[in-house]
Amino acid sequence: MKPEELPVHDEYGRLLEDRGVWRQATTLEAAGELTARWLEGGSSYQPGHFAAAFDAETEPLAAPLAELNRSGLFTKESQPGILADGAAQRQYVTGFCSAETARSLLALSTRTELVTVVHAPGEASSAAIPVTLAGAEITTVLGSSENPVEEAQIQDWAGETNDALALLLADSWYVEILDPVWGRNDVLLPAVLEALKGAEQQGGF
Repeated sequence: MKPEELPVHDEYGRLLEDRGVWRQATTLEAAGELTARWLEGGSSYQPGHFAAAFDAETEPLAAPLAELNRSGLFTKESQPGILADGAAQRQYVTGFCSAETARSLLALSTRTELVTVVHAPGEASSAAIPVTLAGAEITTVLGSSENPVEEAQIQDWAGETNDALALLLADSWYVEILDPVWGRNDVLLPAVLEALKGAEQQGGF
């Protein structure tokens, strides 16, 4: 096969060149920086996101999420708060971090309305906190650990990134932070950023 005939994108439309950069990301800081670039439009590849760009509802959150990723939280999922047309969402963000950062984020639950669920490395915990409703139907819940604790999960992360980062995520803390007020969007992300900045100043990561 000639060089010009080699594939440029994977089956999801993500640039293989952008994927190659993730092969070199072996720290949470590096993963956070690459995620920030993706949120800013500088990359079309994000591990575990099987499309070349994020969903339209993430657009208003992209800039603050990029800042979180550069401040010690490698984000995995998020959604805005919504109250419209029979749908309801609580704003939330989830991600991987150090023990010290997880402690700072957990402390949000002691001084604000926000709810933080913390999962220790290797913890296969499971709960069900509703965060998305379609009419009366619960369609999204939080409370389950997303750390790659099983061999198949580690291999999935390794395939999307590299072996070193997959093993690091298995040994990292996983946090879920949600705003209990349905539809609200102006409290959670600023509070999370403030907590991350505080952890950074104390040598949290």
